[in-house]
Amino acid sequence: MKTFLYTITILVVIIWALGFFVYAIGSLLIHLLLILAVICGIIGYKIKSATD
Repeated sequence: MKTFLYTITILVVIIWALGFFVYAIGSLLIHLLLILAVICGIIGYKIKSATD
């Protein structure tokens, strides 16, 4: 599960970076993607901490 969340986090950060720097997609969507990536990263970290 934690690997899946880290994969989702990396993909969302890449999409965010592309949208922010390359394609200039609407700012609301870009910032929502960044928030989603942070939330997935935190959940993945919590799962990692709980299993260790």
